[in-house]
Parts: sequence; structure tokens; C-alpha cells
Amino acid sequence: MIGQPLLVTQGLTARYGDFQALFGIDFEIDKGEVVALIGANGAGKTTFLKAIMGLVRTGDNMIRFDGVPTSGLAPHQIVKKGIAMVPEGRRLFAGMSVEDNLLVARDHGRRLPEGGRGWTINRVHDLFPILRDKRHVPVESLSGGQQQMVSIGRALLCQPRLLLCDEISLGLSPLVIREIYAALPTIAAEGTAALIVEQDVGLAQSASSRLYCLLEGRVTLHRRSAEVDRAEITKAYFGASEHAMA
Repeated sequence: MIGQPLLVTQGLTARYGDFQALFGIDFEIDKGEVVALIGANGAGKTTFLKAIMGLVRTGDNMIRFDGVPTSGLAPHQIVKKGIAMVPEGRRLFAGMSVEDNLLVARDHGRRLPEGGRGWTINRVHDLFPILRDKRHVPVESLSGGQQQMVSIGRALLCQPRLLLCDEISLGLSPLVIREIYAALPTIAAEGTAALIVEQDVGLAQSASSRLYCLLEGRVTLHRRSAEVDRAEITKAYFGASEHAMA
């Protein structure tokens, strides 16, 4: 990559009390890049995202965003810096309409960049047209895929420079997954980097320029997505070449 990466972690460790979940994670992502993070359940993928968001305590200077350390900042301060997360399970505000869920992010997120295009509710509607039609509908009455679109739109309205996506395809139909992933190039074209945690390895490869694999809180593979083969991924995923992936 040319120039300074947008986000870098160096020797990142994270703990839940006495339990250490991450061990020395070195990672980087550039502006407008889509990077995939794969690994089995319990590998540390969600913990890694939470560490970036300030939801899990880390050591000093282990995370740098745009060259500035962010360790120790509260989640709302990290959002203001330009990082937003699409959490697993969507976590929308039940009892509120689609539009009200989006307005919450618009009113409490990072301001529109001066002289920049930025994300607006109209632009989220352009990205996911069904949300325009459903804007006055309570979010709990939407399909799972539509709810995921609201969750992504809500994160984009925080004006992120880095979007963290945790299992955005989970429980969705292949058709809806394709529709959601088709939005990633548009998001990246705006200069917004995306780090996607994904269980579907084939989908992760096709959607990203590079991928990292975690196993028990450690990086076991880092390669360009188009260059890595199935055998390498299997070994990195399980830690032993005998295992076969489903």
C-alpha cells in the first residue's frame, strides 16, 4: 500500500478479565480498501472489532487511526473520529420507524465533511431503494435483509472513514446477501474503508482485496484475497491441514 494506512494495529492484545482473547494482532487497512477477516467461531474476530471501537480495553498505542492513537477513547469519541460499526444482530431501535433509526445516527454521528459529499438519508435510499419505500415502517416489521440495510445505512450516516461490518450476511438469503454486498464497491468508491467479518470464506474472498484469518486470537494468514488458495485457508482456519472446510 502507498502512504500511511488509515488504521493500524501493532501487537494488539485484548482481555476479558483474566481471559486473553487477542494475542499480538498486527493489521492495517487503507483508505477505500475492503479487507476481510475470517476465522471459526471464537477465533477473536468480533473482539478485534470491539477493540477498534473502544468496547474492549487494549494497551496504549496498539491502535492508530490516521496516525493518531485511539486506545483509551470511549466508543462515541471513536465514532466522532470516523469509525462506525454494523454490529452482529443489527441492534436497531425497536418501536421506531426506519427513518427515525437513520435520523438517530445523522443527529449523533460525525458531521458531514466540509466540501465533501458525505452520506445523507437520500443517498442511503439510493444505495438501498427499499428503505425509501419503507421509511415510515417500524423496523421490527422489516425482513432480516431490510433490517440489515437499515443497520448499514445508520452506520454510514455517522460519516465513517472506516466501516466495521460484523457478520452482515448471517441468516440472510443468498439473493439478499448479493444485494447487500453489491453496495460495498459504492461505499469504498467514496473513500470509506470496510473491514468485513464474514463466515462465508468464498464471499469474503470475492468481496475483499486482502484477507486475514484468525485462530484463537492470533493471525494465521494474511494474503491478497485473489492469491490465497483453499488449502492455505483451511490450514489457517483450523491450524491443521487434515481438517476439511464445509
